Amino acid sequence: MLARWPWRASLLGKASPLPSLVHGTLSSTTSPLPGVCRRSRTPAADPPRPKRIPFTVSAHQRQWQDPYHWMSDKKDPDLVDHLRQENLYHDAFMADADGLRRTLVSEMRSRMPPRLSGPPERWGPWLYYQYIPQGREYPVLCRRWEGDSVFSKLSSGLIRRSRKGHTLLDWNDLAEKFGYVHVGTCRVSPDHRFLAYTVDTCGQEVFRLHIKDLQTGNVIEDLEATGVSSLAWAVKNDRLFYTTCDETQRPFRVFCKRLGSRGDDEMLFTENDTMCCVDIACTKDGKYITINSNTRTSSEVYVVDSSKEQNELMLVQKRVFGVQYFVEHHHGFLYILTNSSSSDTVRHLEGYHLVRCSAEKFPLSRFQDFILPGKSFILQDIDLFDGHLVLFLQKGELPMYCSIEMPIDVNFKMPFQIDDLNPWFFPLPASLCNIVPGLNQDFMASVYRVVISSPVIPDIVVDYNMGEKTFSVVHQEQVLGLSEAFKNSINLQCIDEAMNPGHTEHLLDMESHQKWVDLSDKFKCERMEVTSCDGAKVPLTILYSPKAWRSKESPGLLHGYGSYGETLDKSWCVNRISLLERGWVIAFADVRGGGGLDPSWHEAGRGPRKLNSVLDFAACAVYLVNEGYVNKRQLCATGHSAGGLLVAATINMYSDLFCAAILKVPFLDVCHTMLDPTLPLTSLDYEEFGDPKVESEFELIRSYSPYDNIPSGICFPQVLVTASFHDSRVGVWEAAKWVAKVRDCSCPCCSRRIILRTNMTGGHFGEGGRFQECEETALDYAFLIKATGRALEGC
Repeated sequence: MLARWPWRASLLGKASPLPSLVHGTLSSTTSPLPGVCRRSRTPAADPPRPKRIPFTVSAHQRQWQDPYHWMSDKKDPDLVDHLRQENLYHDAFMADADGLRRTLVSEMRSRMPPRLSGPPERWGPWLYYQYIPQGREYPVLCRRWEGDSVFSKLSSGLIRRSRKGHTLLDWNDLAEKFGYVHVGTCRVSPDHRFLAYTVDTCGQEVFRLHIKDLQTGNVIEDLEATGVSSLAWAVKNDRLFYTTCDETQRPFRVFCKRLGSRGDDEMLFTENDTMCCVDIACTKDGKYITINSNTRTSSEVYVVDSSKEQNELMLVQKRVFGVQYFVEHHHGFLYILTNSSSSDTVRHLEGYHLVRCSAEKFPLSRFQDFILPGKSFILQDIDLFDGHLVLFLQKGELPMYCSIEMPIDVNFKMPFQIDDLNPWFFPLPASLCNIVPGLNQDFMASVYRVVISSPVIPDIVVDYNMGEKTFSVVHQEQVLGLSEAFKNSINLQCIDEAMNPGHTEHLLDMESHQKWVDLSDKFKCERMEVTSCDGAKVPLTILYSPKAWRSKESPGLLHGYGSYGETLDKSWCVNRISLLERGWVIAFADVRGGGGLDPSWHEAGRGPRKLNSVLDFAACAVYLVNEGYVNKRQLCATGHSAGGLLVAATINMYSDLFCAAILKVPFLDVCHTMLDPTLPLTSLDYEEFGDPKVESEFELIRSYSPYDNIPSGICFPQVLVTASFHDSRVGVWEAAKWVAKVRDCSCPCCSRRIILRTNMTGGHFGEGGRFQECEETALDYAFLIKATGRALEGC
């Protein structure tokens, strides 16, 4: 699988008059009578009042006041004291819902199996697997020997070949030792002797490198590498390549560590362009280490022959604006997934295609177009094996995977269309929402593993035998209390003839003994298209329980994100059952700026077109009300990180749209953050949101930054804002400043319903344990139920 860098989530807007909502019945921002609030049950206690210190911000001959600028200094003891007061206020505000919270926690935990485990996946002579022990929070990485005589000879007796499983890494031990743990990357060496992994123990995503000798069980203790981002082993596992970050947490430098050497690690590469982020990987066959220097819209890749003793960097292609490419290797050829051909550097928004060239001599010769997806497919990614090429495709609204036998005749003269290569399309559910590749680490394997999921299908692990063109269901997530009651014969099939003409010959009949859990009889999932203000069709996924739902009466929760070309995660989540069985509607708005059918969906909602994201989200909210899915006074919204910015910007524009919202580690103080390139990851966001050093782009950022556009004197919805003190992606001050300013600007009654909860020990991704996740989700749901008034009705 080709690497993709996980950028920090954030969102910007565009200066433009505010259009009315299409088919909307809800008003835009309105001001209530002075001192009169349309909301009831005002909390008696007053929220904390942080100090205000005059501070003038200047940019492009403009000046404005920011009395809460002091919160940007995390070393200020007044900030810590204020956050603790906010936590106490949050606890007091939620005290009357504590019984509901405990009930929700009990429900969620009752659906969990005591011990969670996944099926093992083979890599060479070993089966690797993970499980979470009974009563523990975190996973354990294990393996057991399954090698044959050939593998035994290859291993040369270095590894104890017991068929009893043994532990490689236990996250729980790390958590007990450090109090907090975030394991970043794990890489087993090609001969399976060493495990390299990175650990953050403070929540700031500063990862330290560790190497464990799996033969002795000892961890090498003299490693000095910190701020490590990605790892890759040389084919002989005598060298480990790794990247480190600069002071803004931008991965920018590549080192090579020679195991057993006492000398300093060799520095191979430094990227000085602050808009570029460096990632390393190894090709699937282990032949090359790839050094990938990427912006959000362009790529430059170097390769290192990992079988040679000397680390010589060889350039694949110089950077061209708007051109992205990703490199793999197979039997002497480089296979390059790119959005531009070798002769035409104009970016193709419809997706990628595949080119190749001989890897025998550098500098490389002219690239040759290899596979063009054609008009009916969008090519998104590839995976390579010794005998097969796997293509990740999109056709209409549905994802598709297919395999092609390798190698392919080297003497072809014209590029192939996919249909020219006798592809085998993997049978998939027609209603599929999410498919994620498994480990698939073994280059010699002929079996490809994926995890299939949807809002109504608990995760299914499926193995596709590409040689025999067969498949099997090997595992499905268990849901206690539900799984046993909803077992149906599995009905995996290729997309039907209407969506996939010419490929129905790949339909397969499943063996009768294969079963899966399909909860579509209990929960209904609908996919709609909502017309936005300018006529764009926005995908909206709607989930509810037909038994508990009541037309025009049910409460609803709308999820949004809308940045970086990322699609909302609509995979199975067992905790949602607690809302669904209470009659809630849960919806997912895939607005412009996020992921879509092709890259143009991202382009249509970023930079100067960011307003589209907000208007799309508002249109989806109005649709849920107008079509009777949700009661107009009980619609809530939630967004994480960039999604928090989307929701907050929508509230600024349409304060009556939602009765409540949850903003989780939200990016809200956009103007301040983008003006400060010393903050982590800020310069990497210039291509996505604009460079505030350019006046026109500054004006765009300034006009929709939620912190800078809070309207005065209005009734705000109830809002729960969560933050993490050690968050290095979105500073804790962004949430704290926004809450303080909203309370200053909103009506006195509503200002008391804006609450802030700060995790004083964690980072951007929280604690991560499965039981802790229940606690967090239960608190969020209790807030939503309380905000809609349904907690008083016994819900």
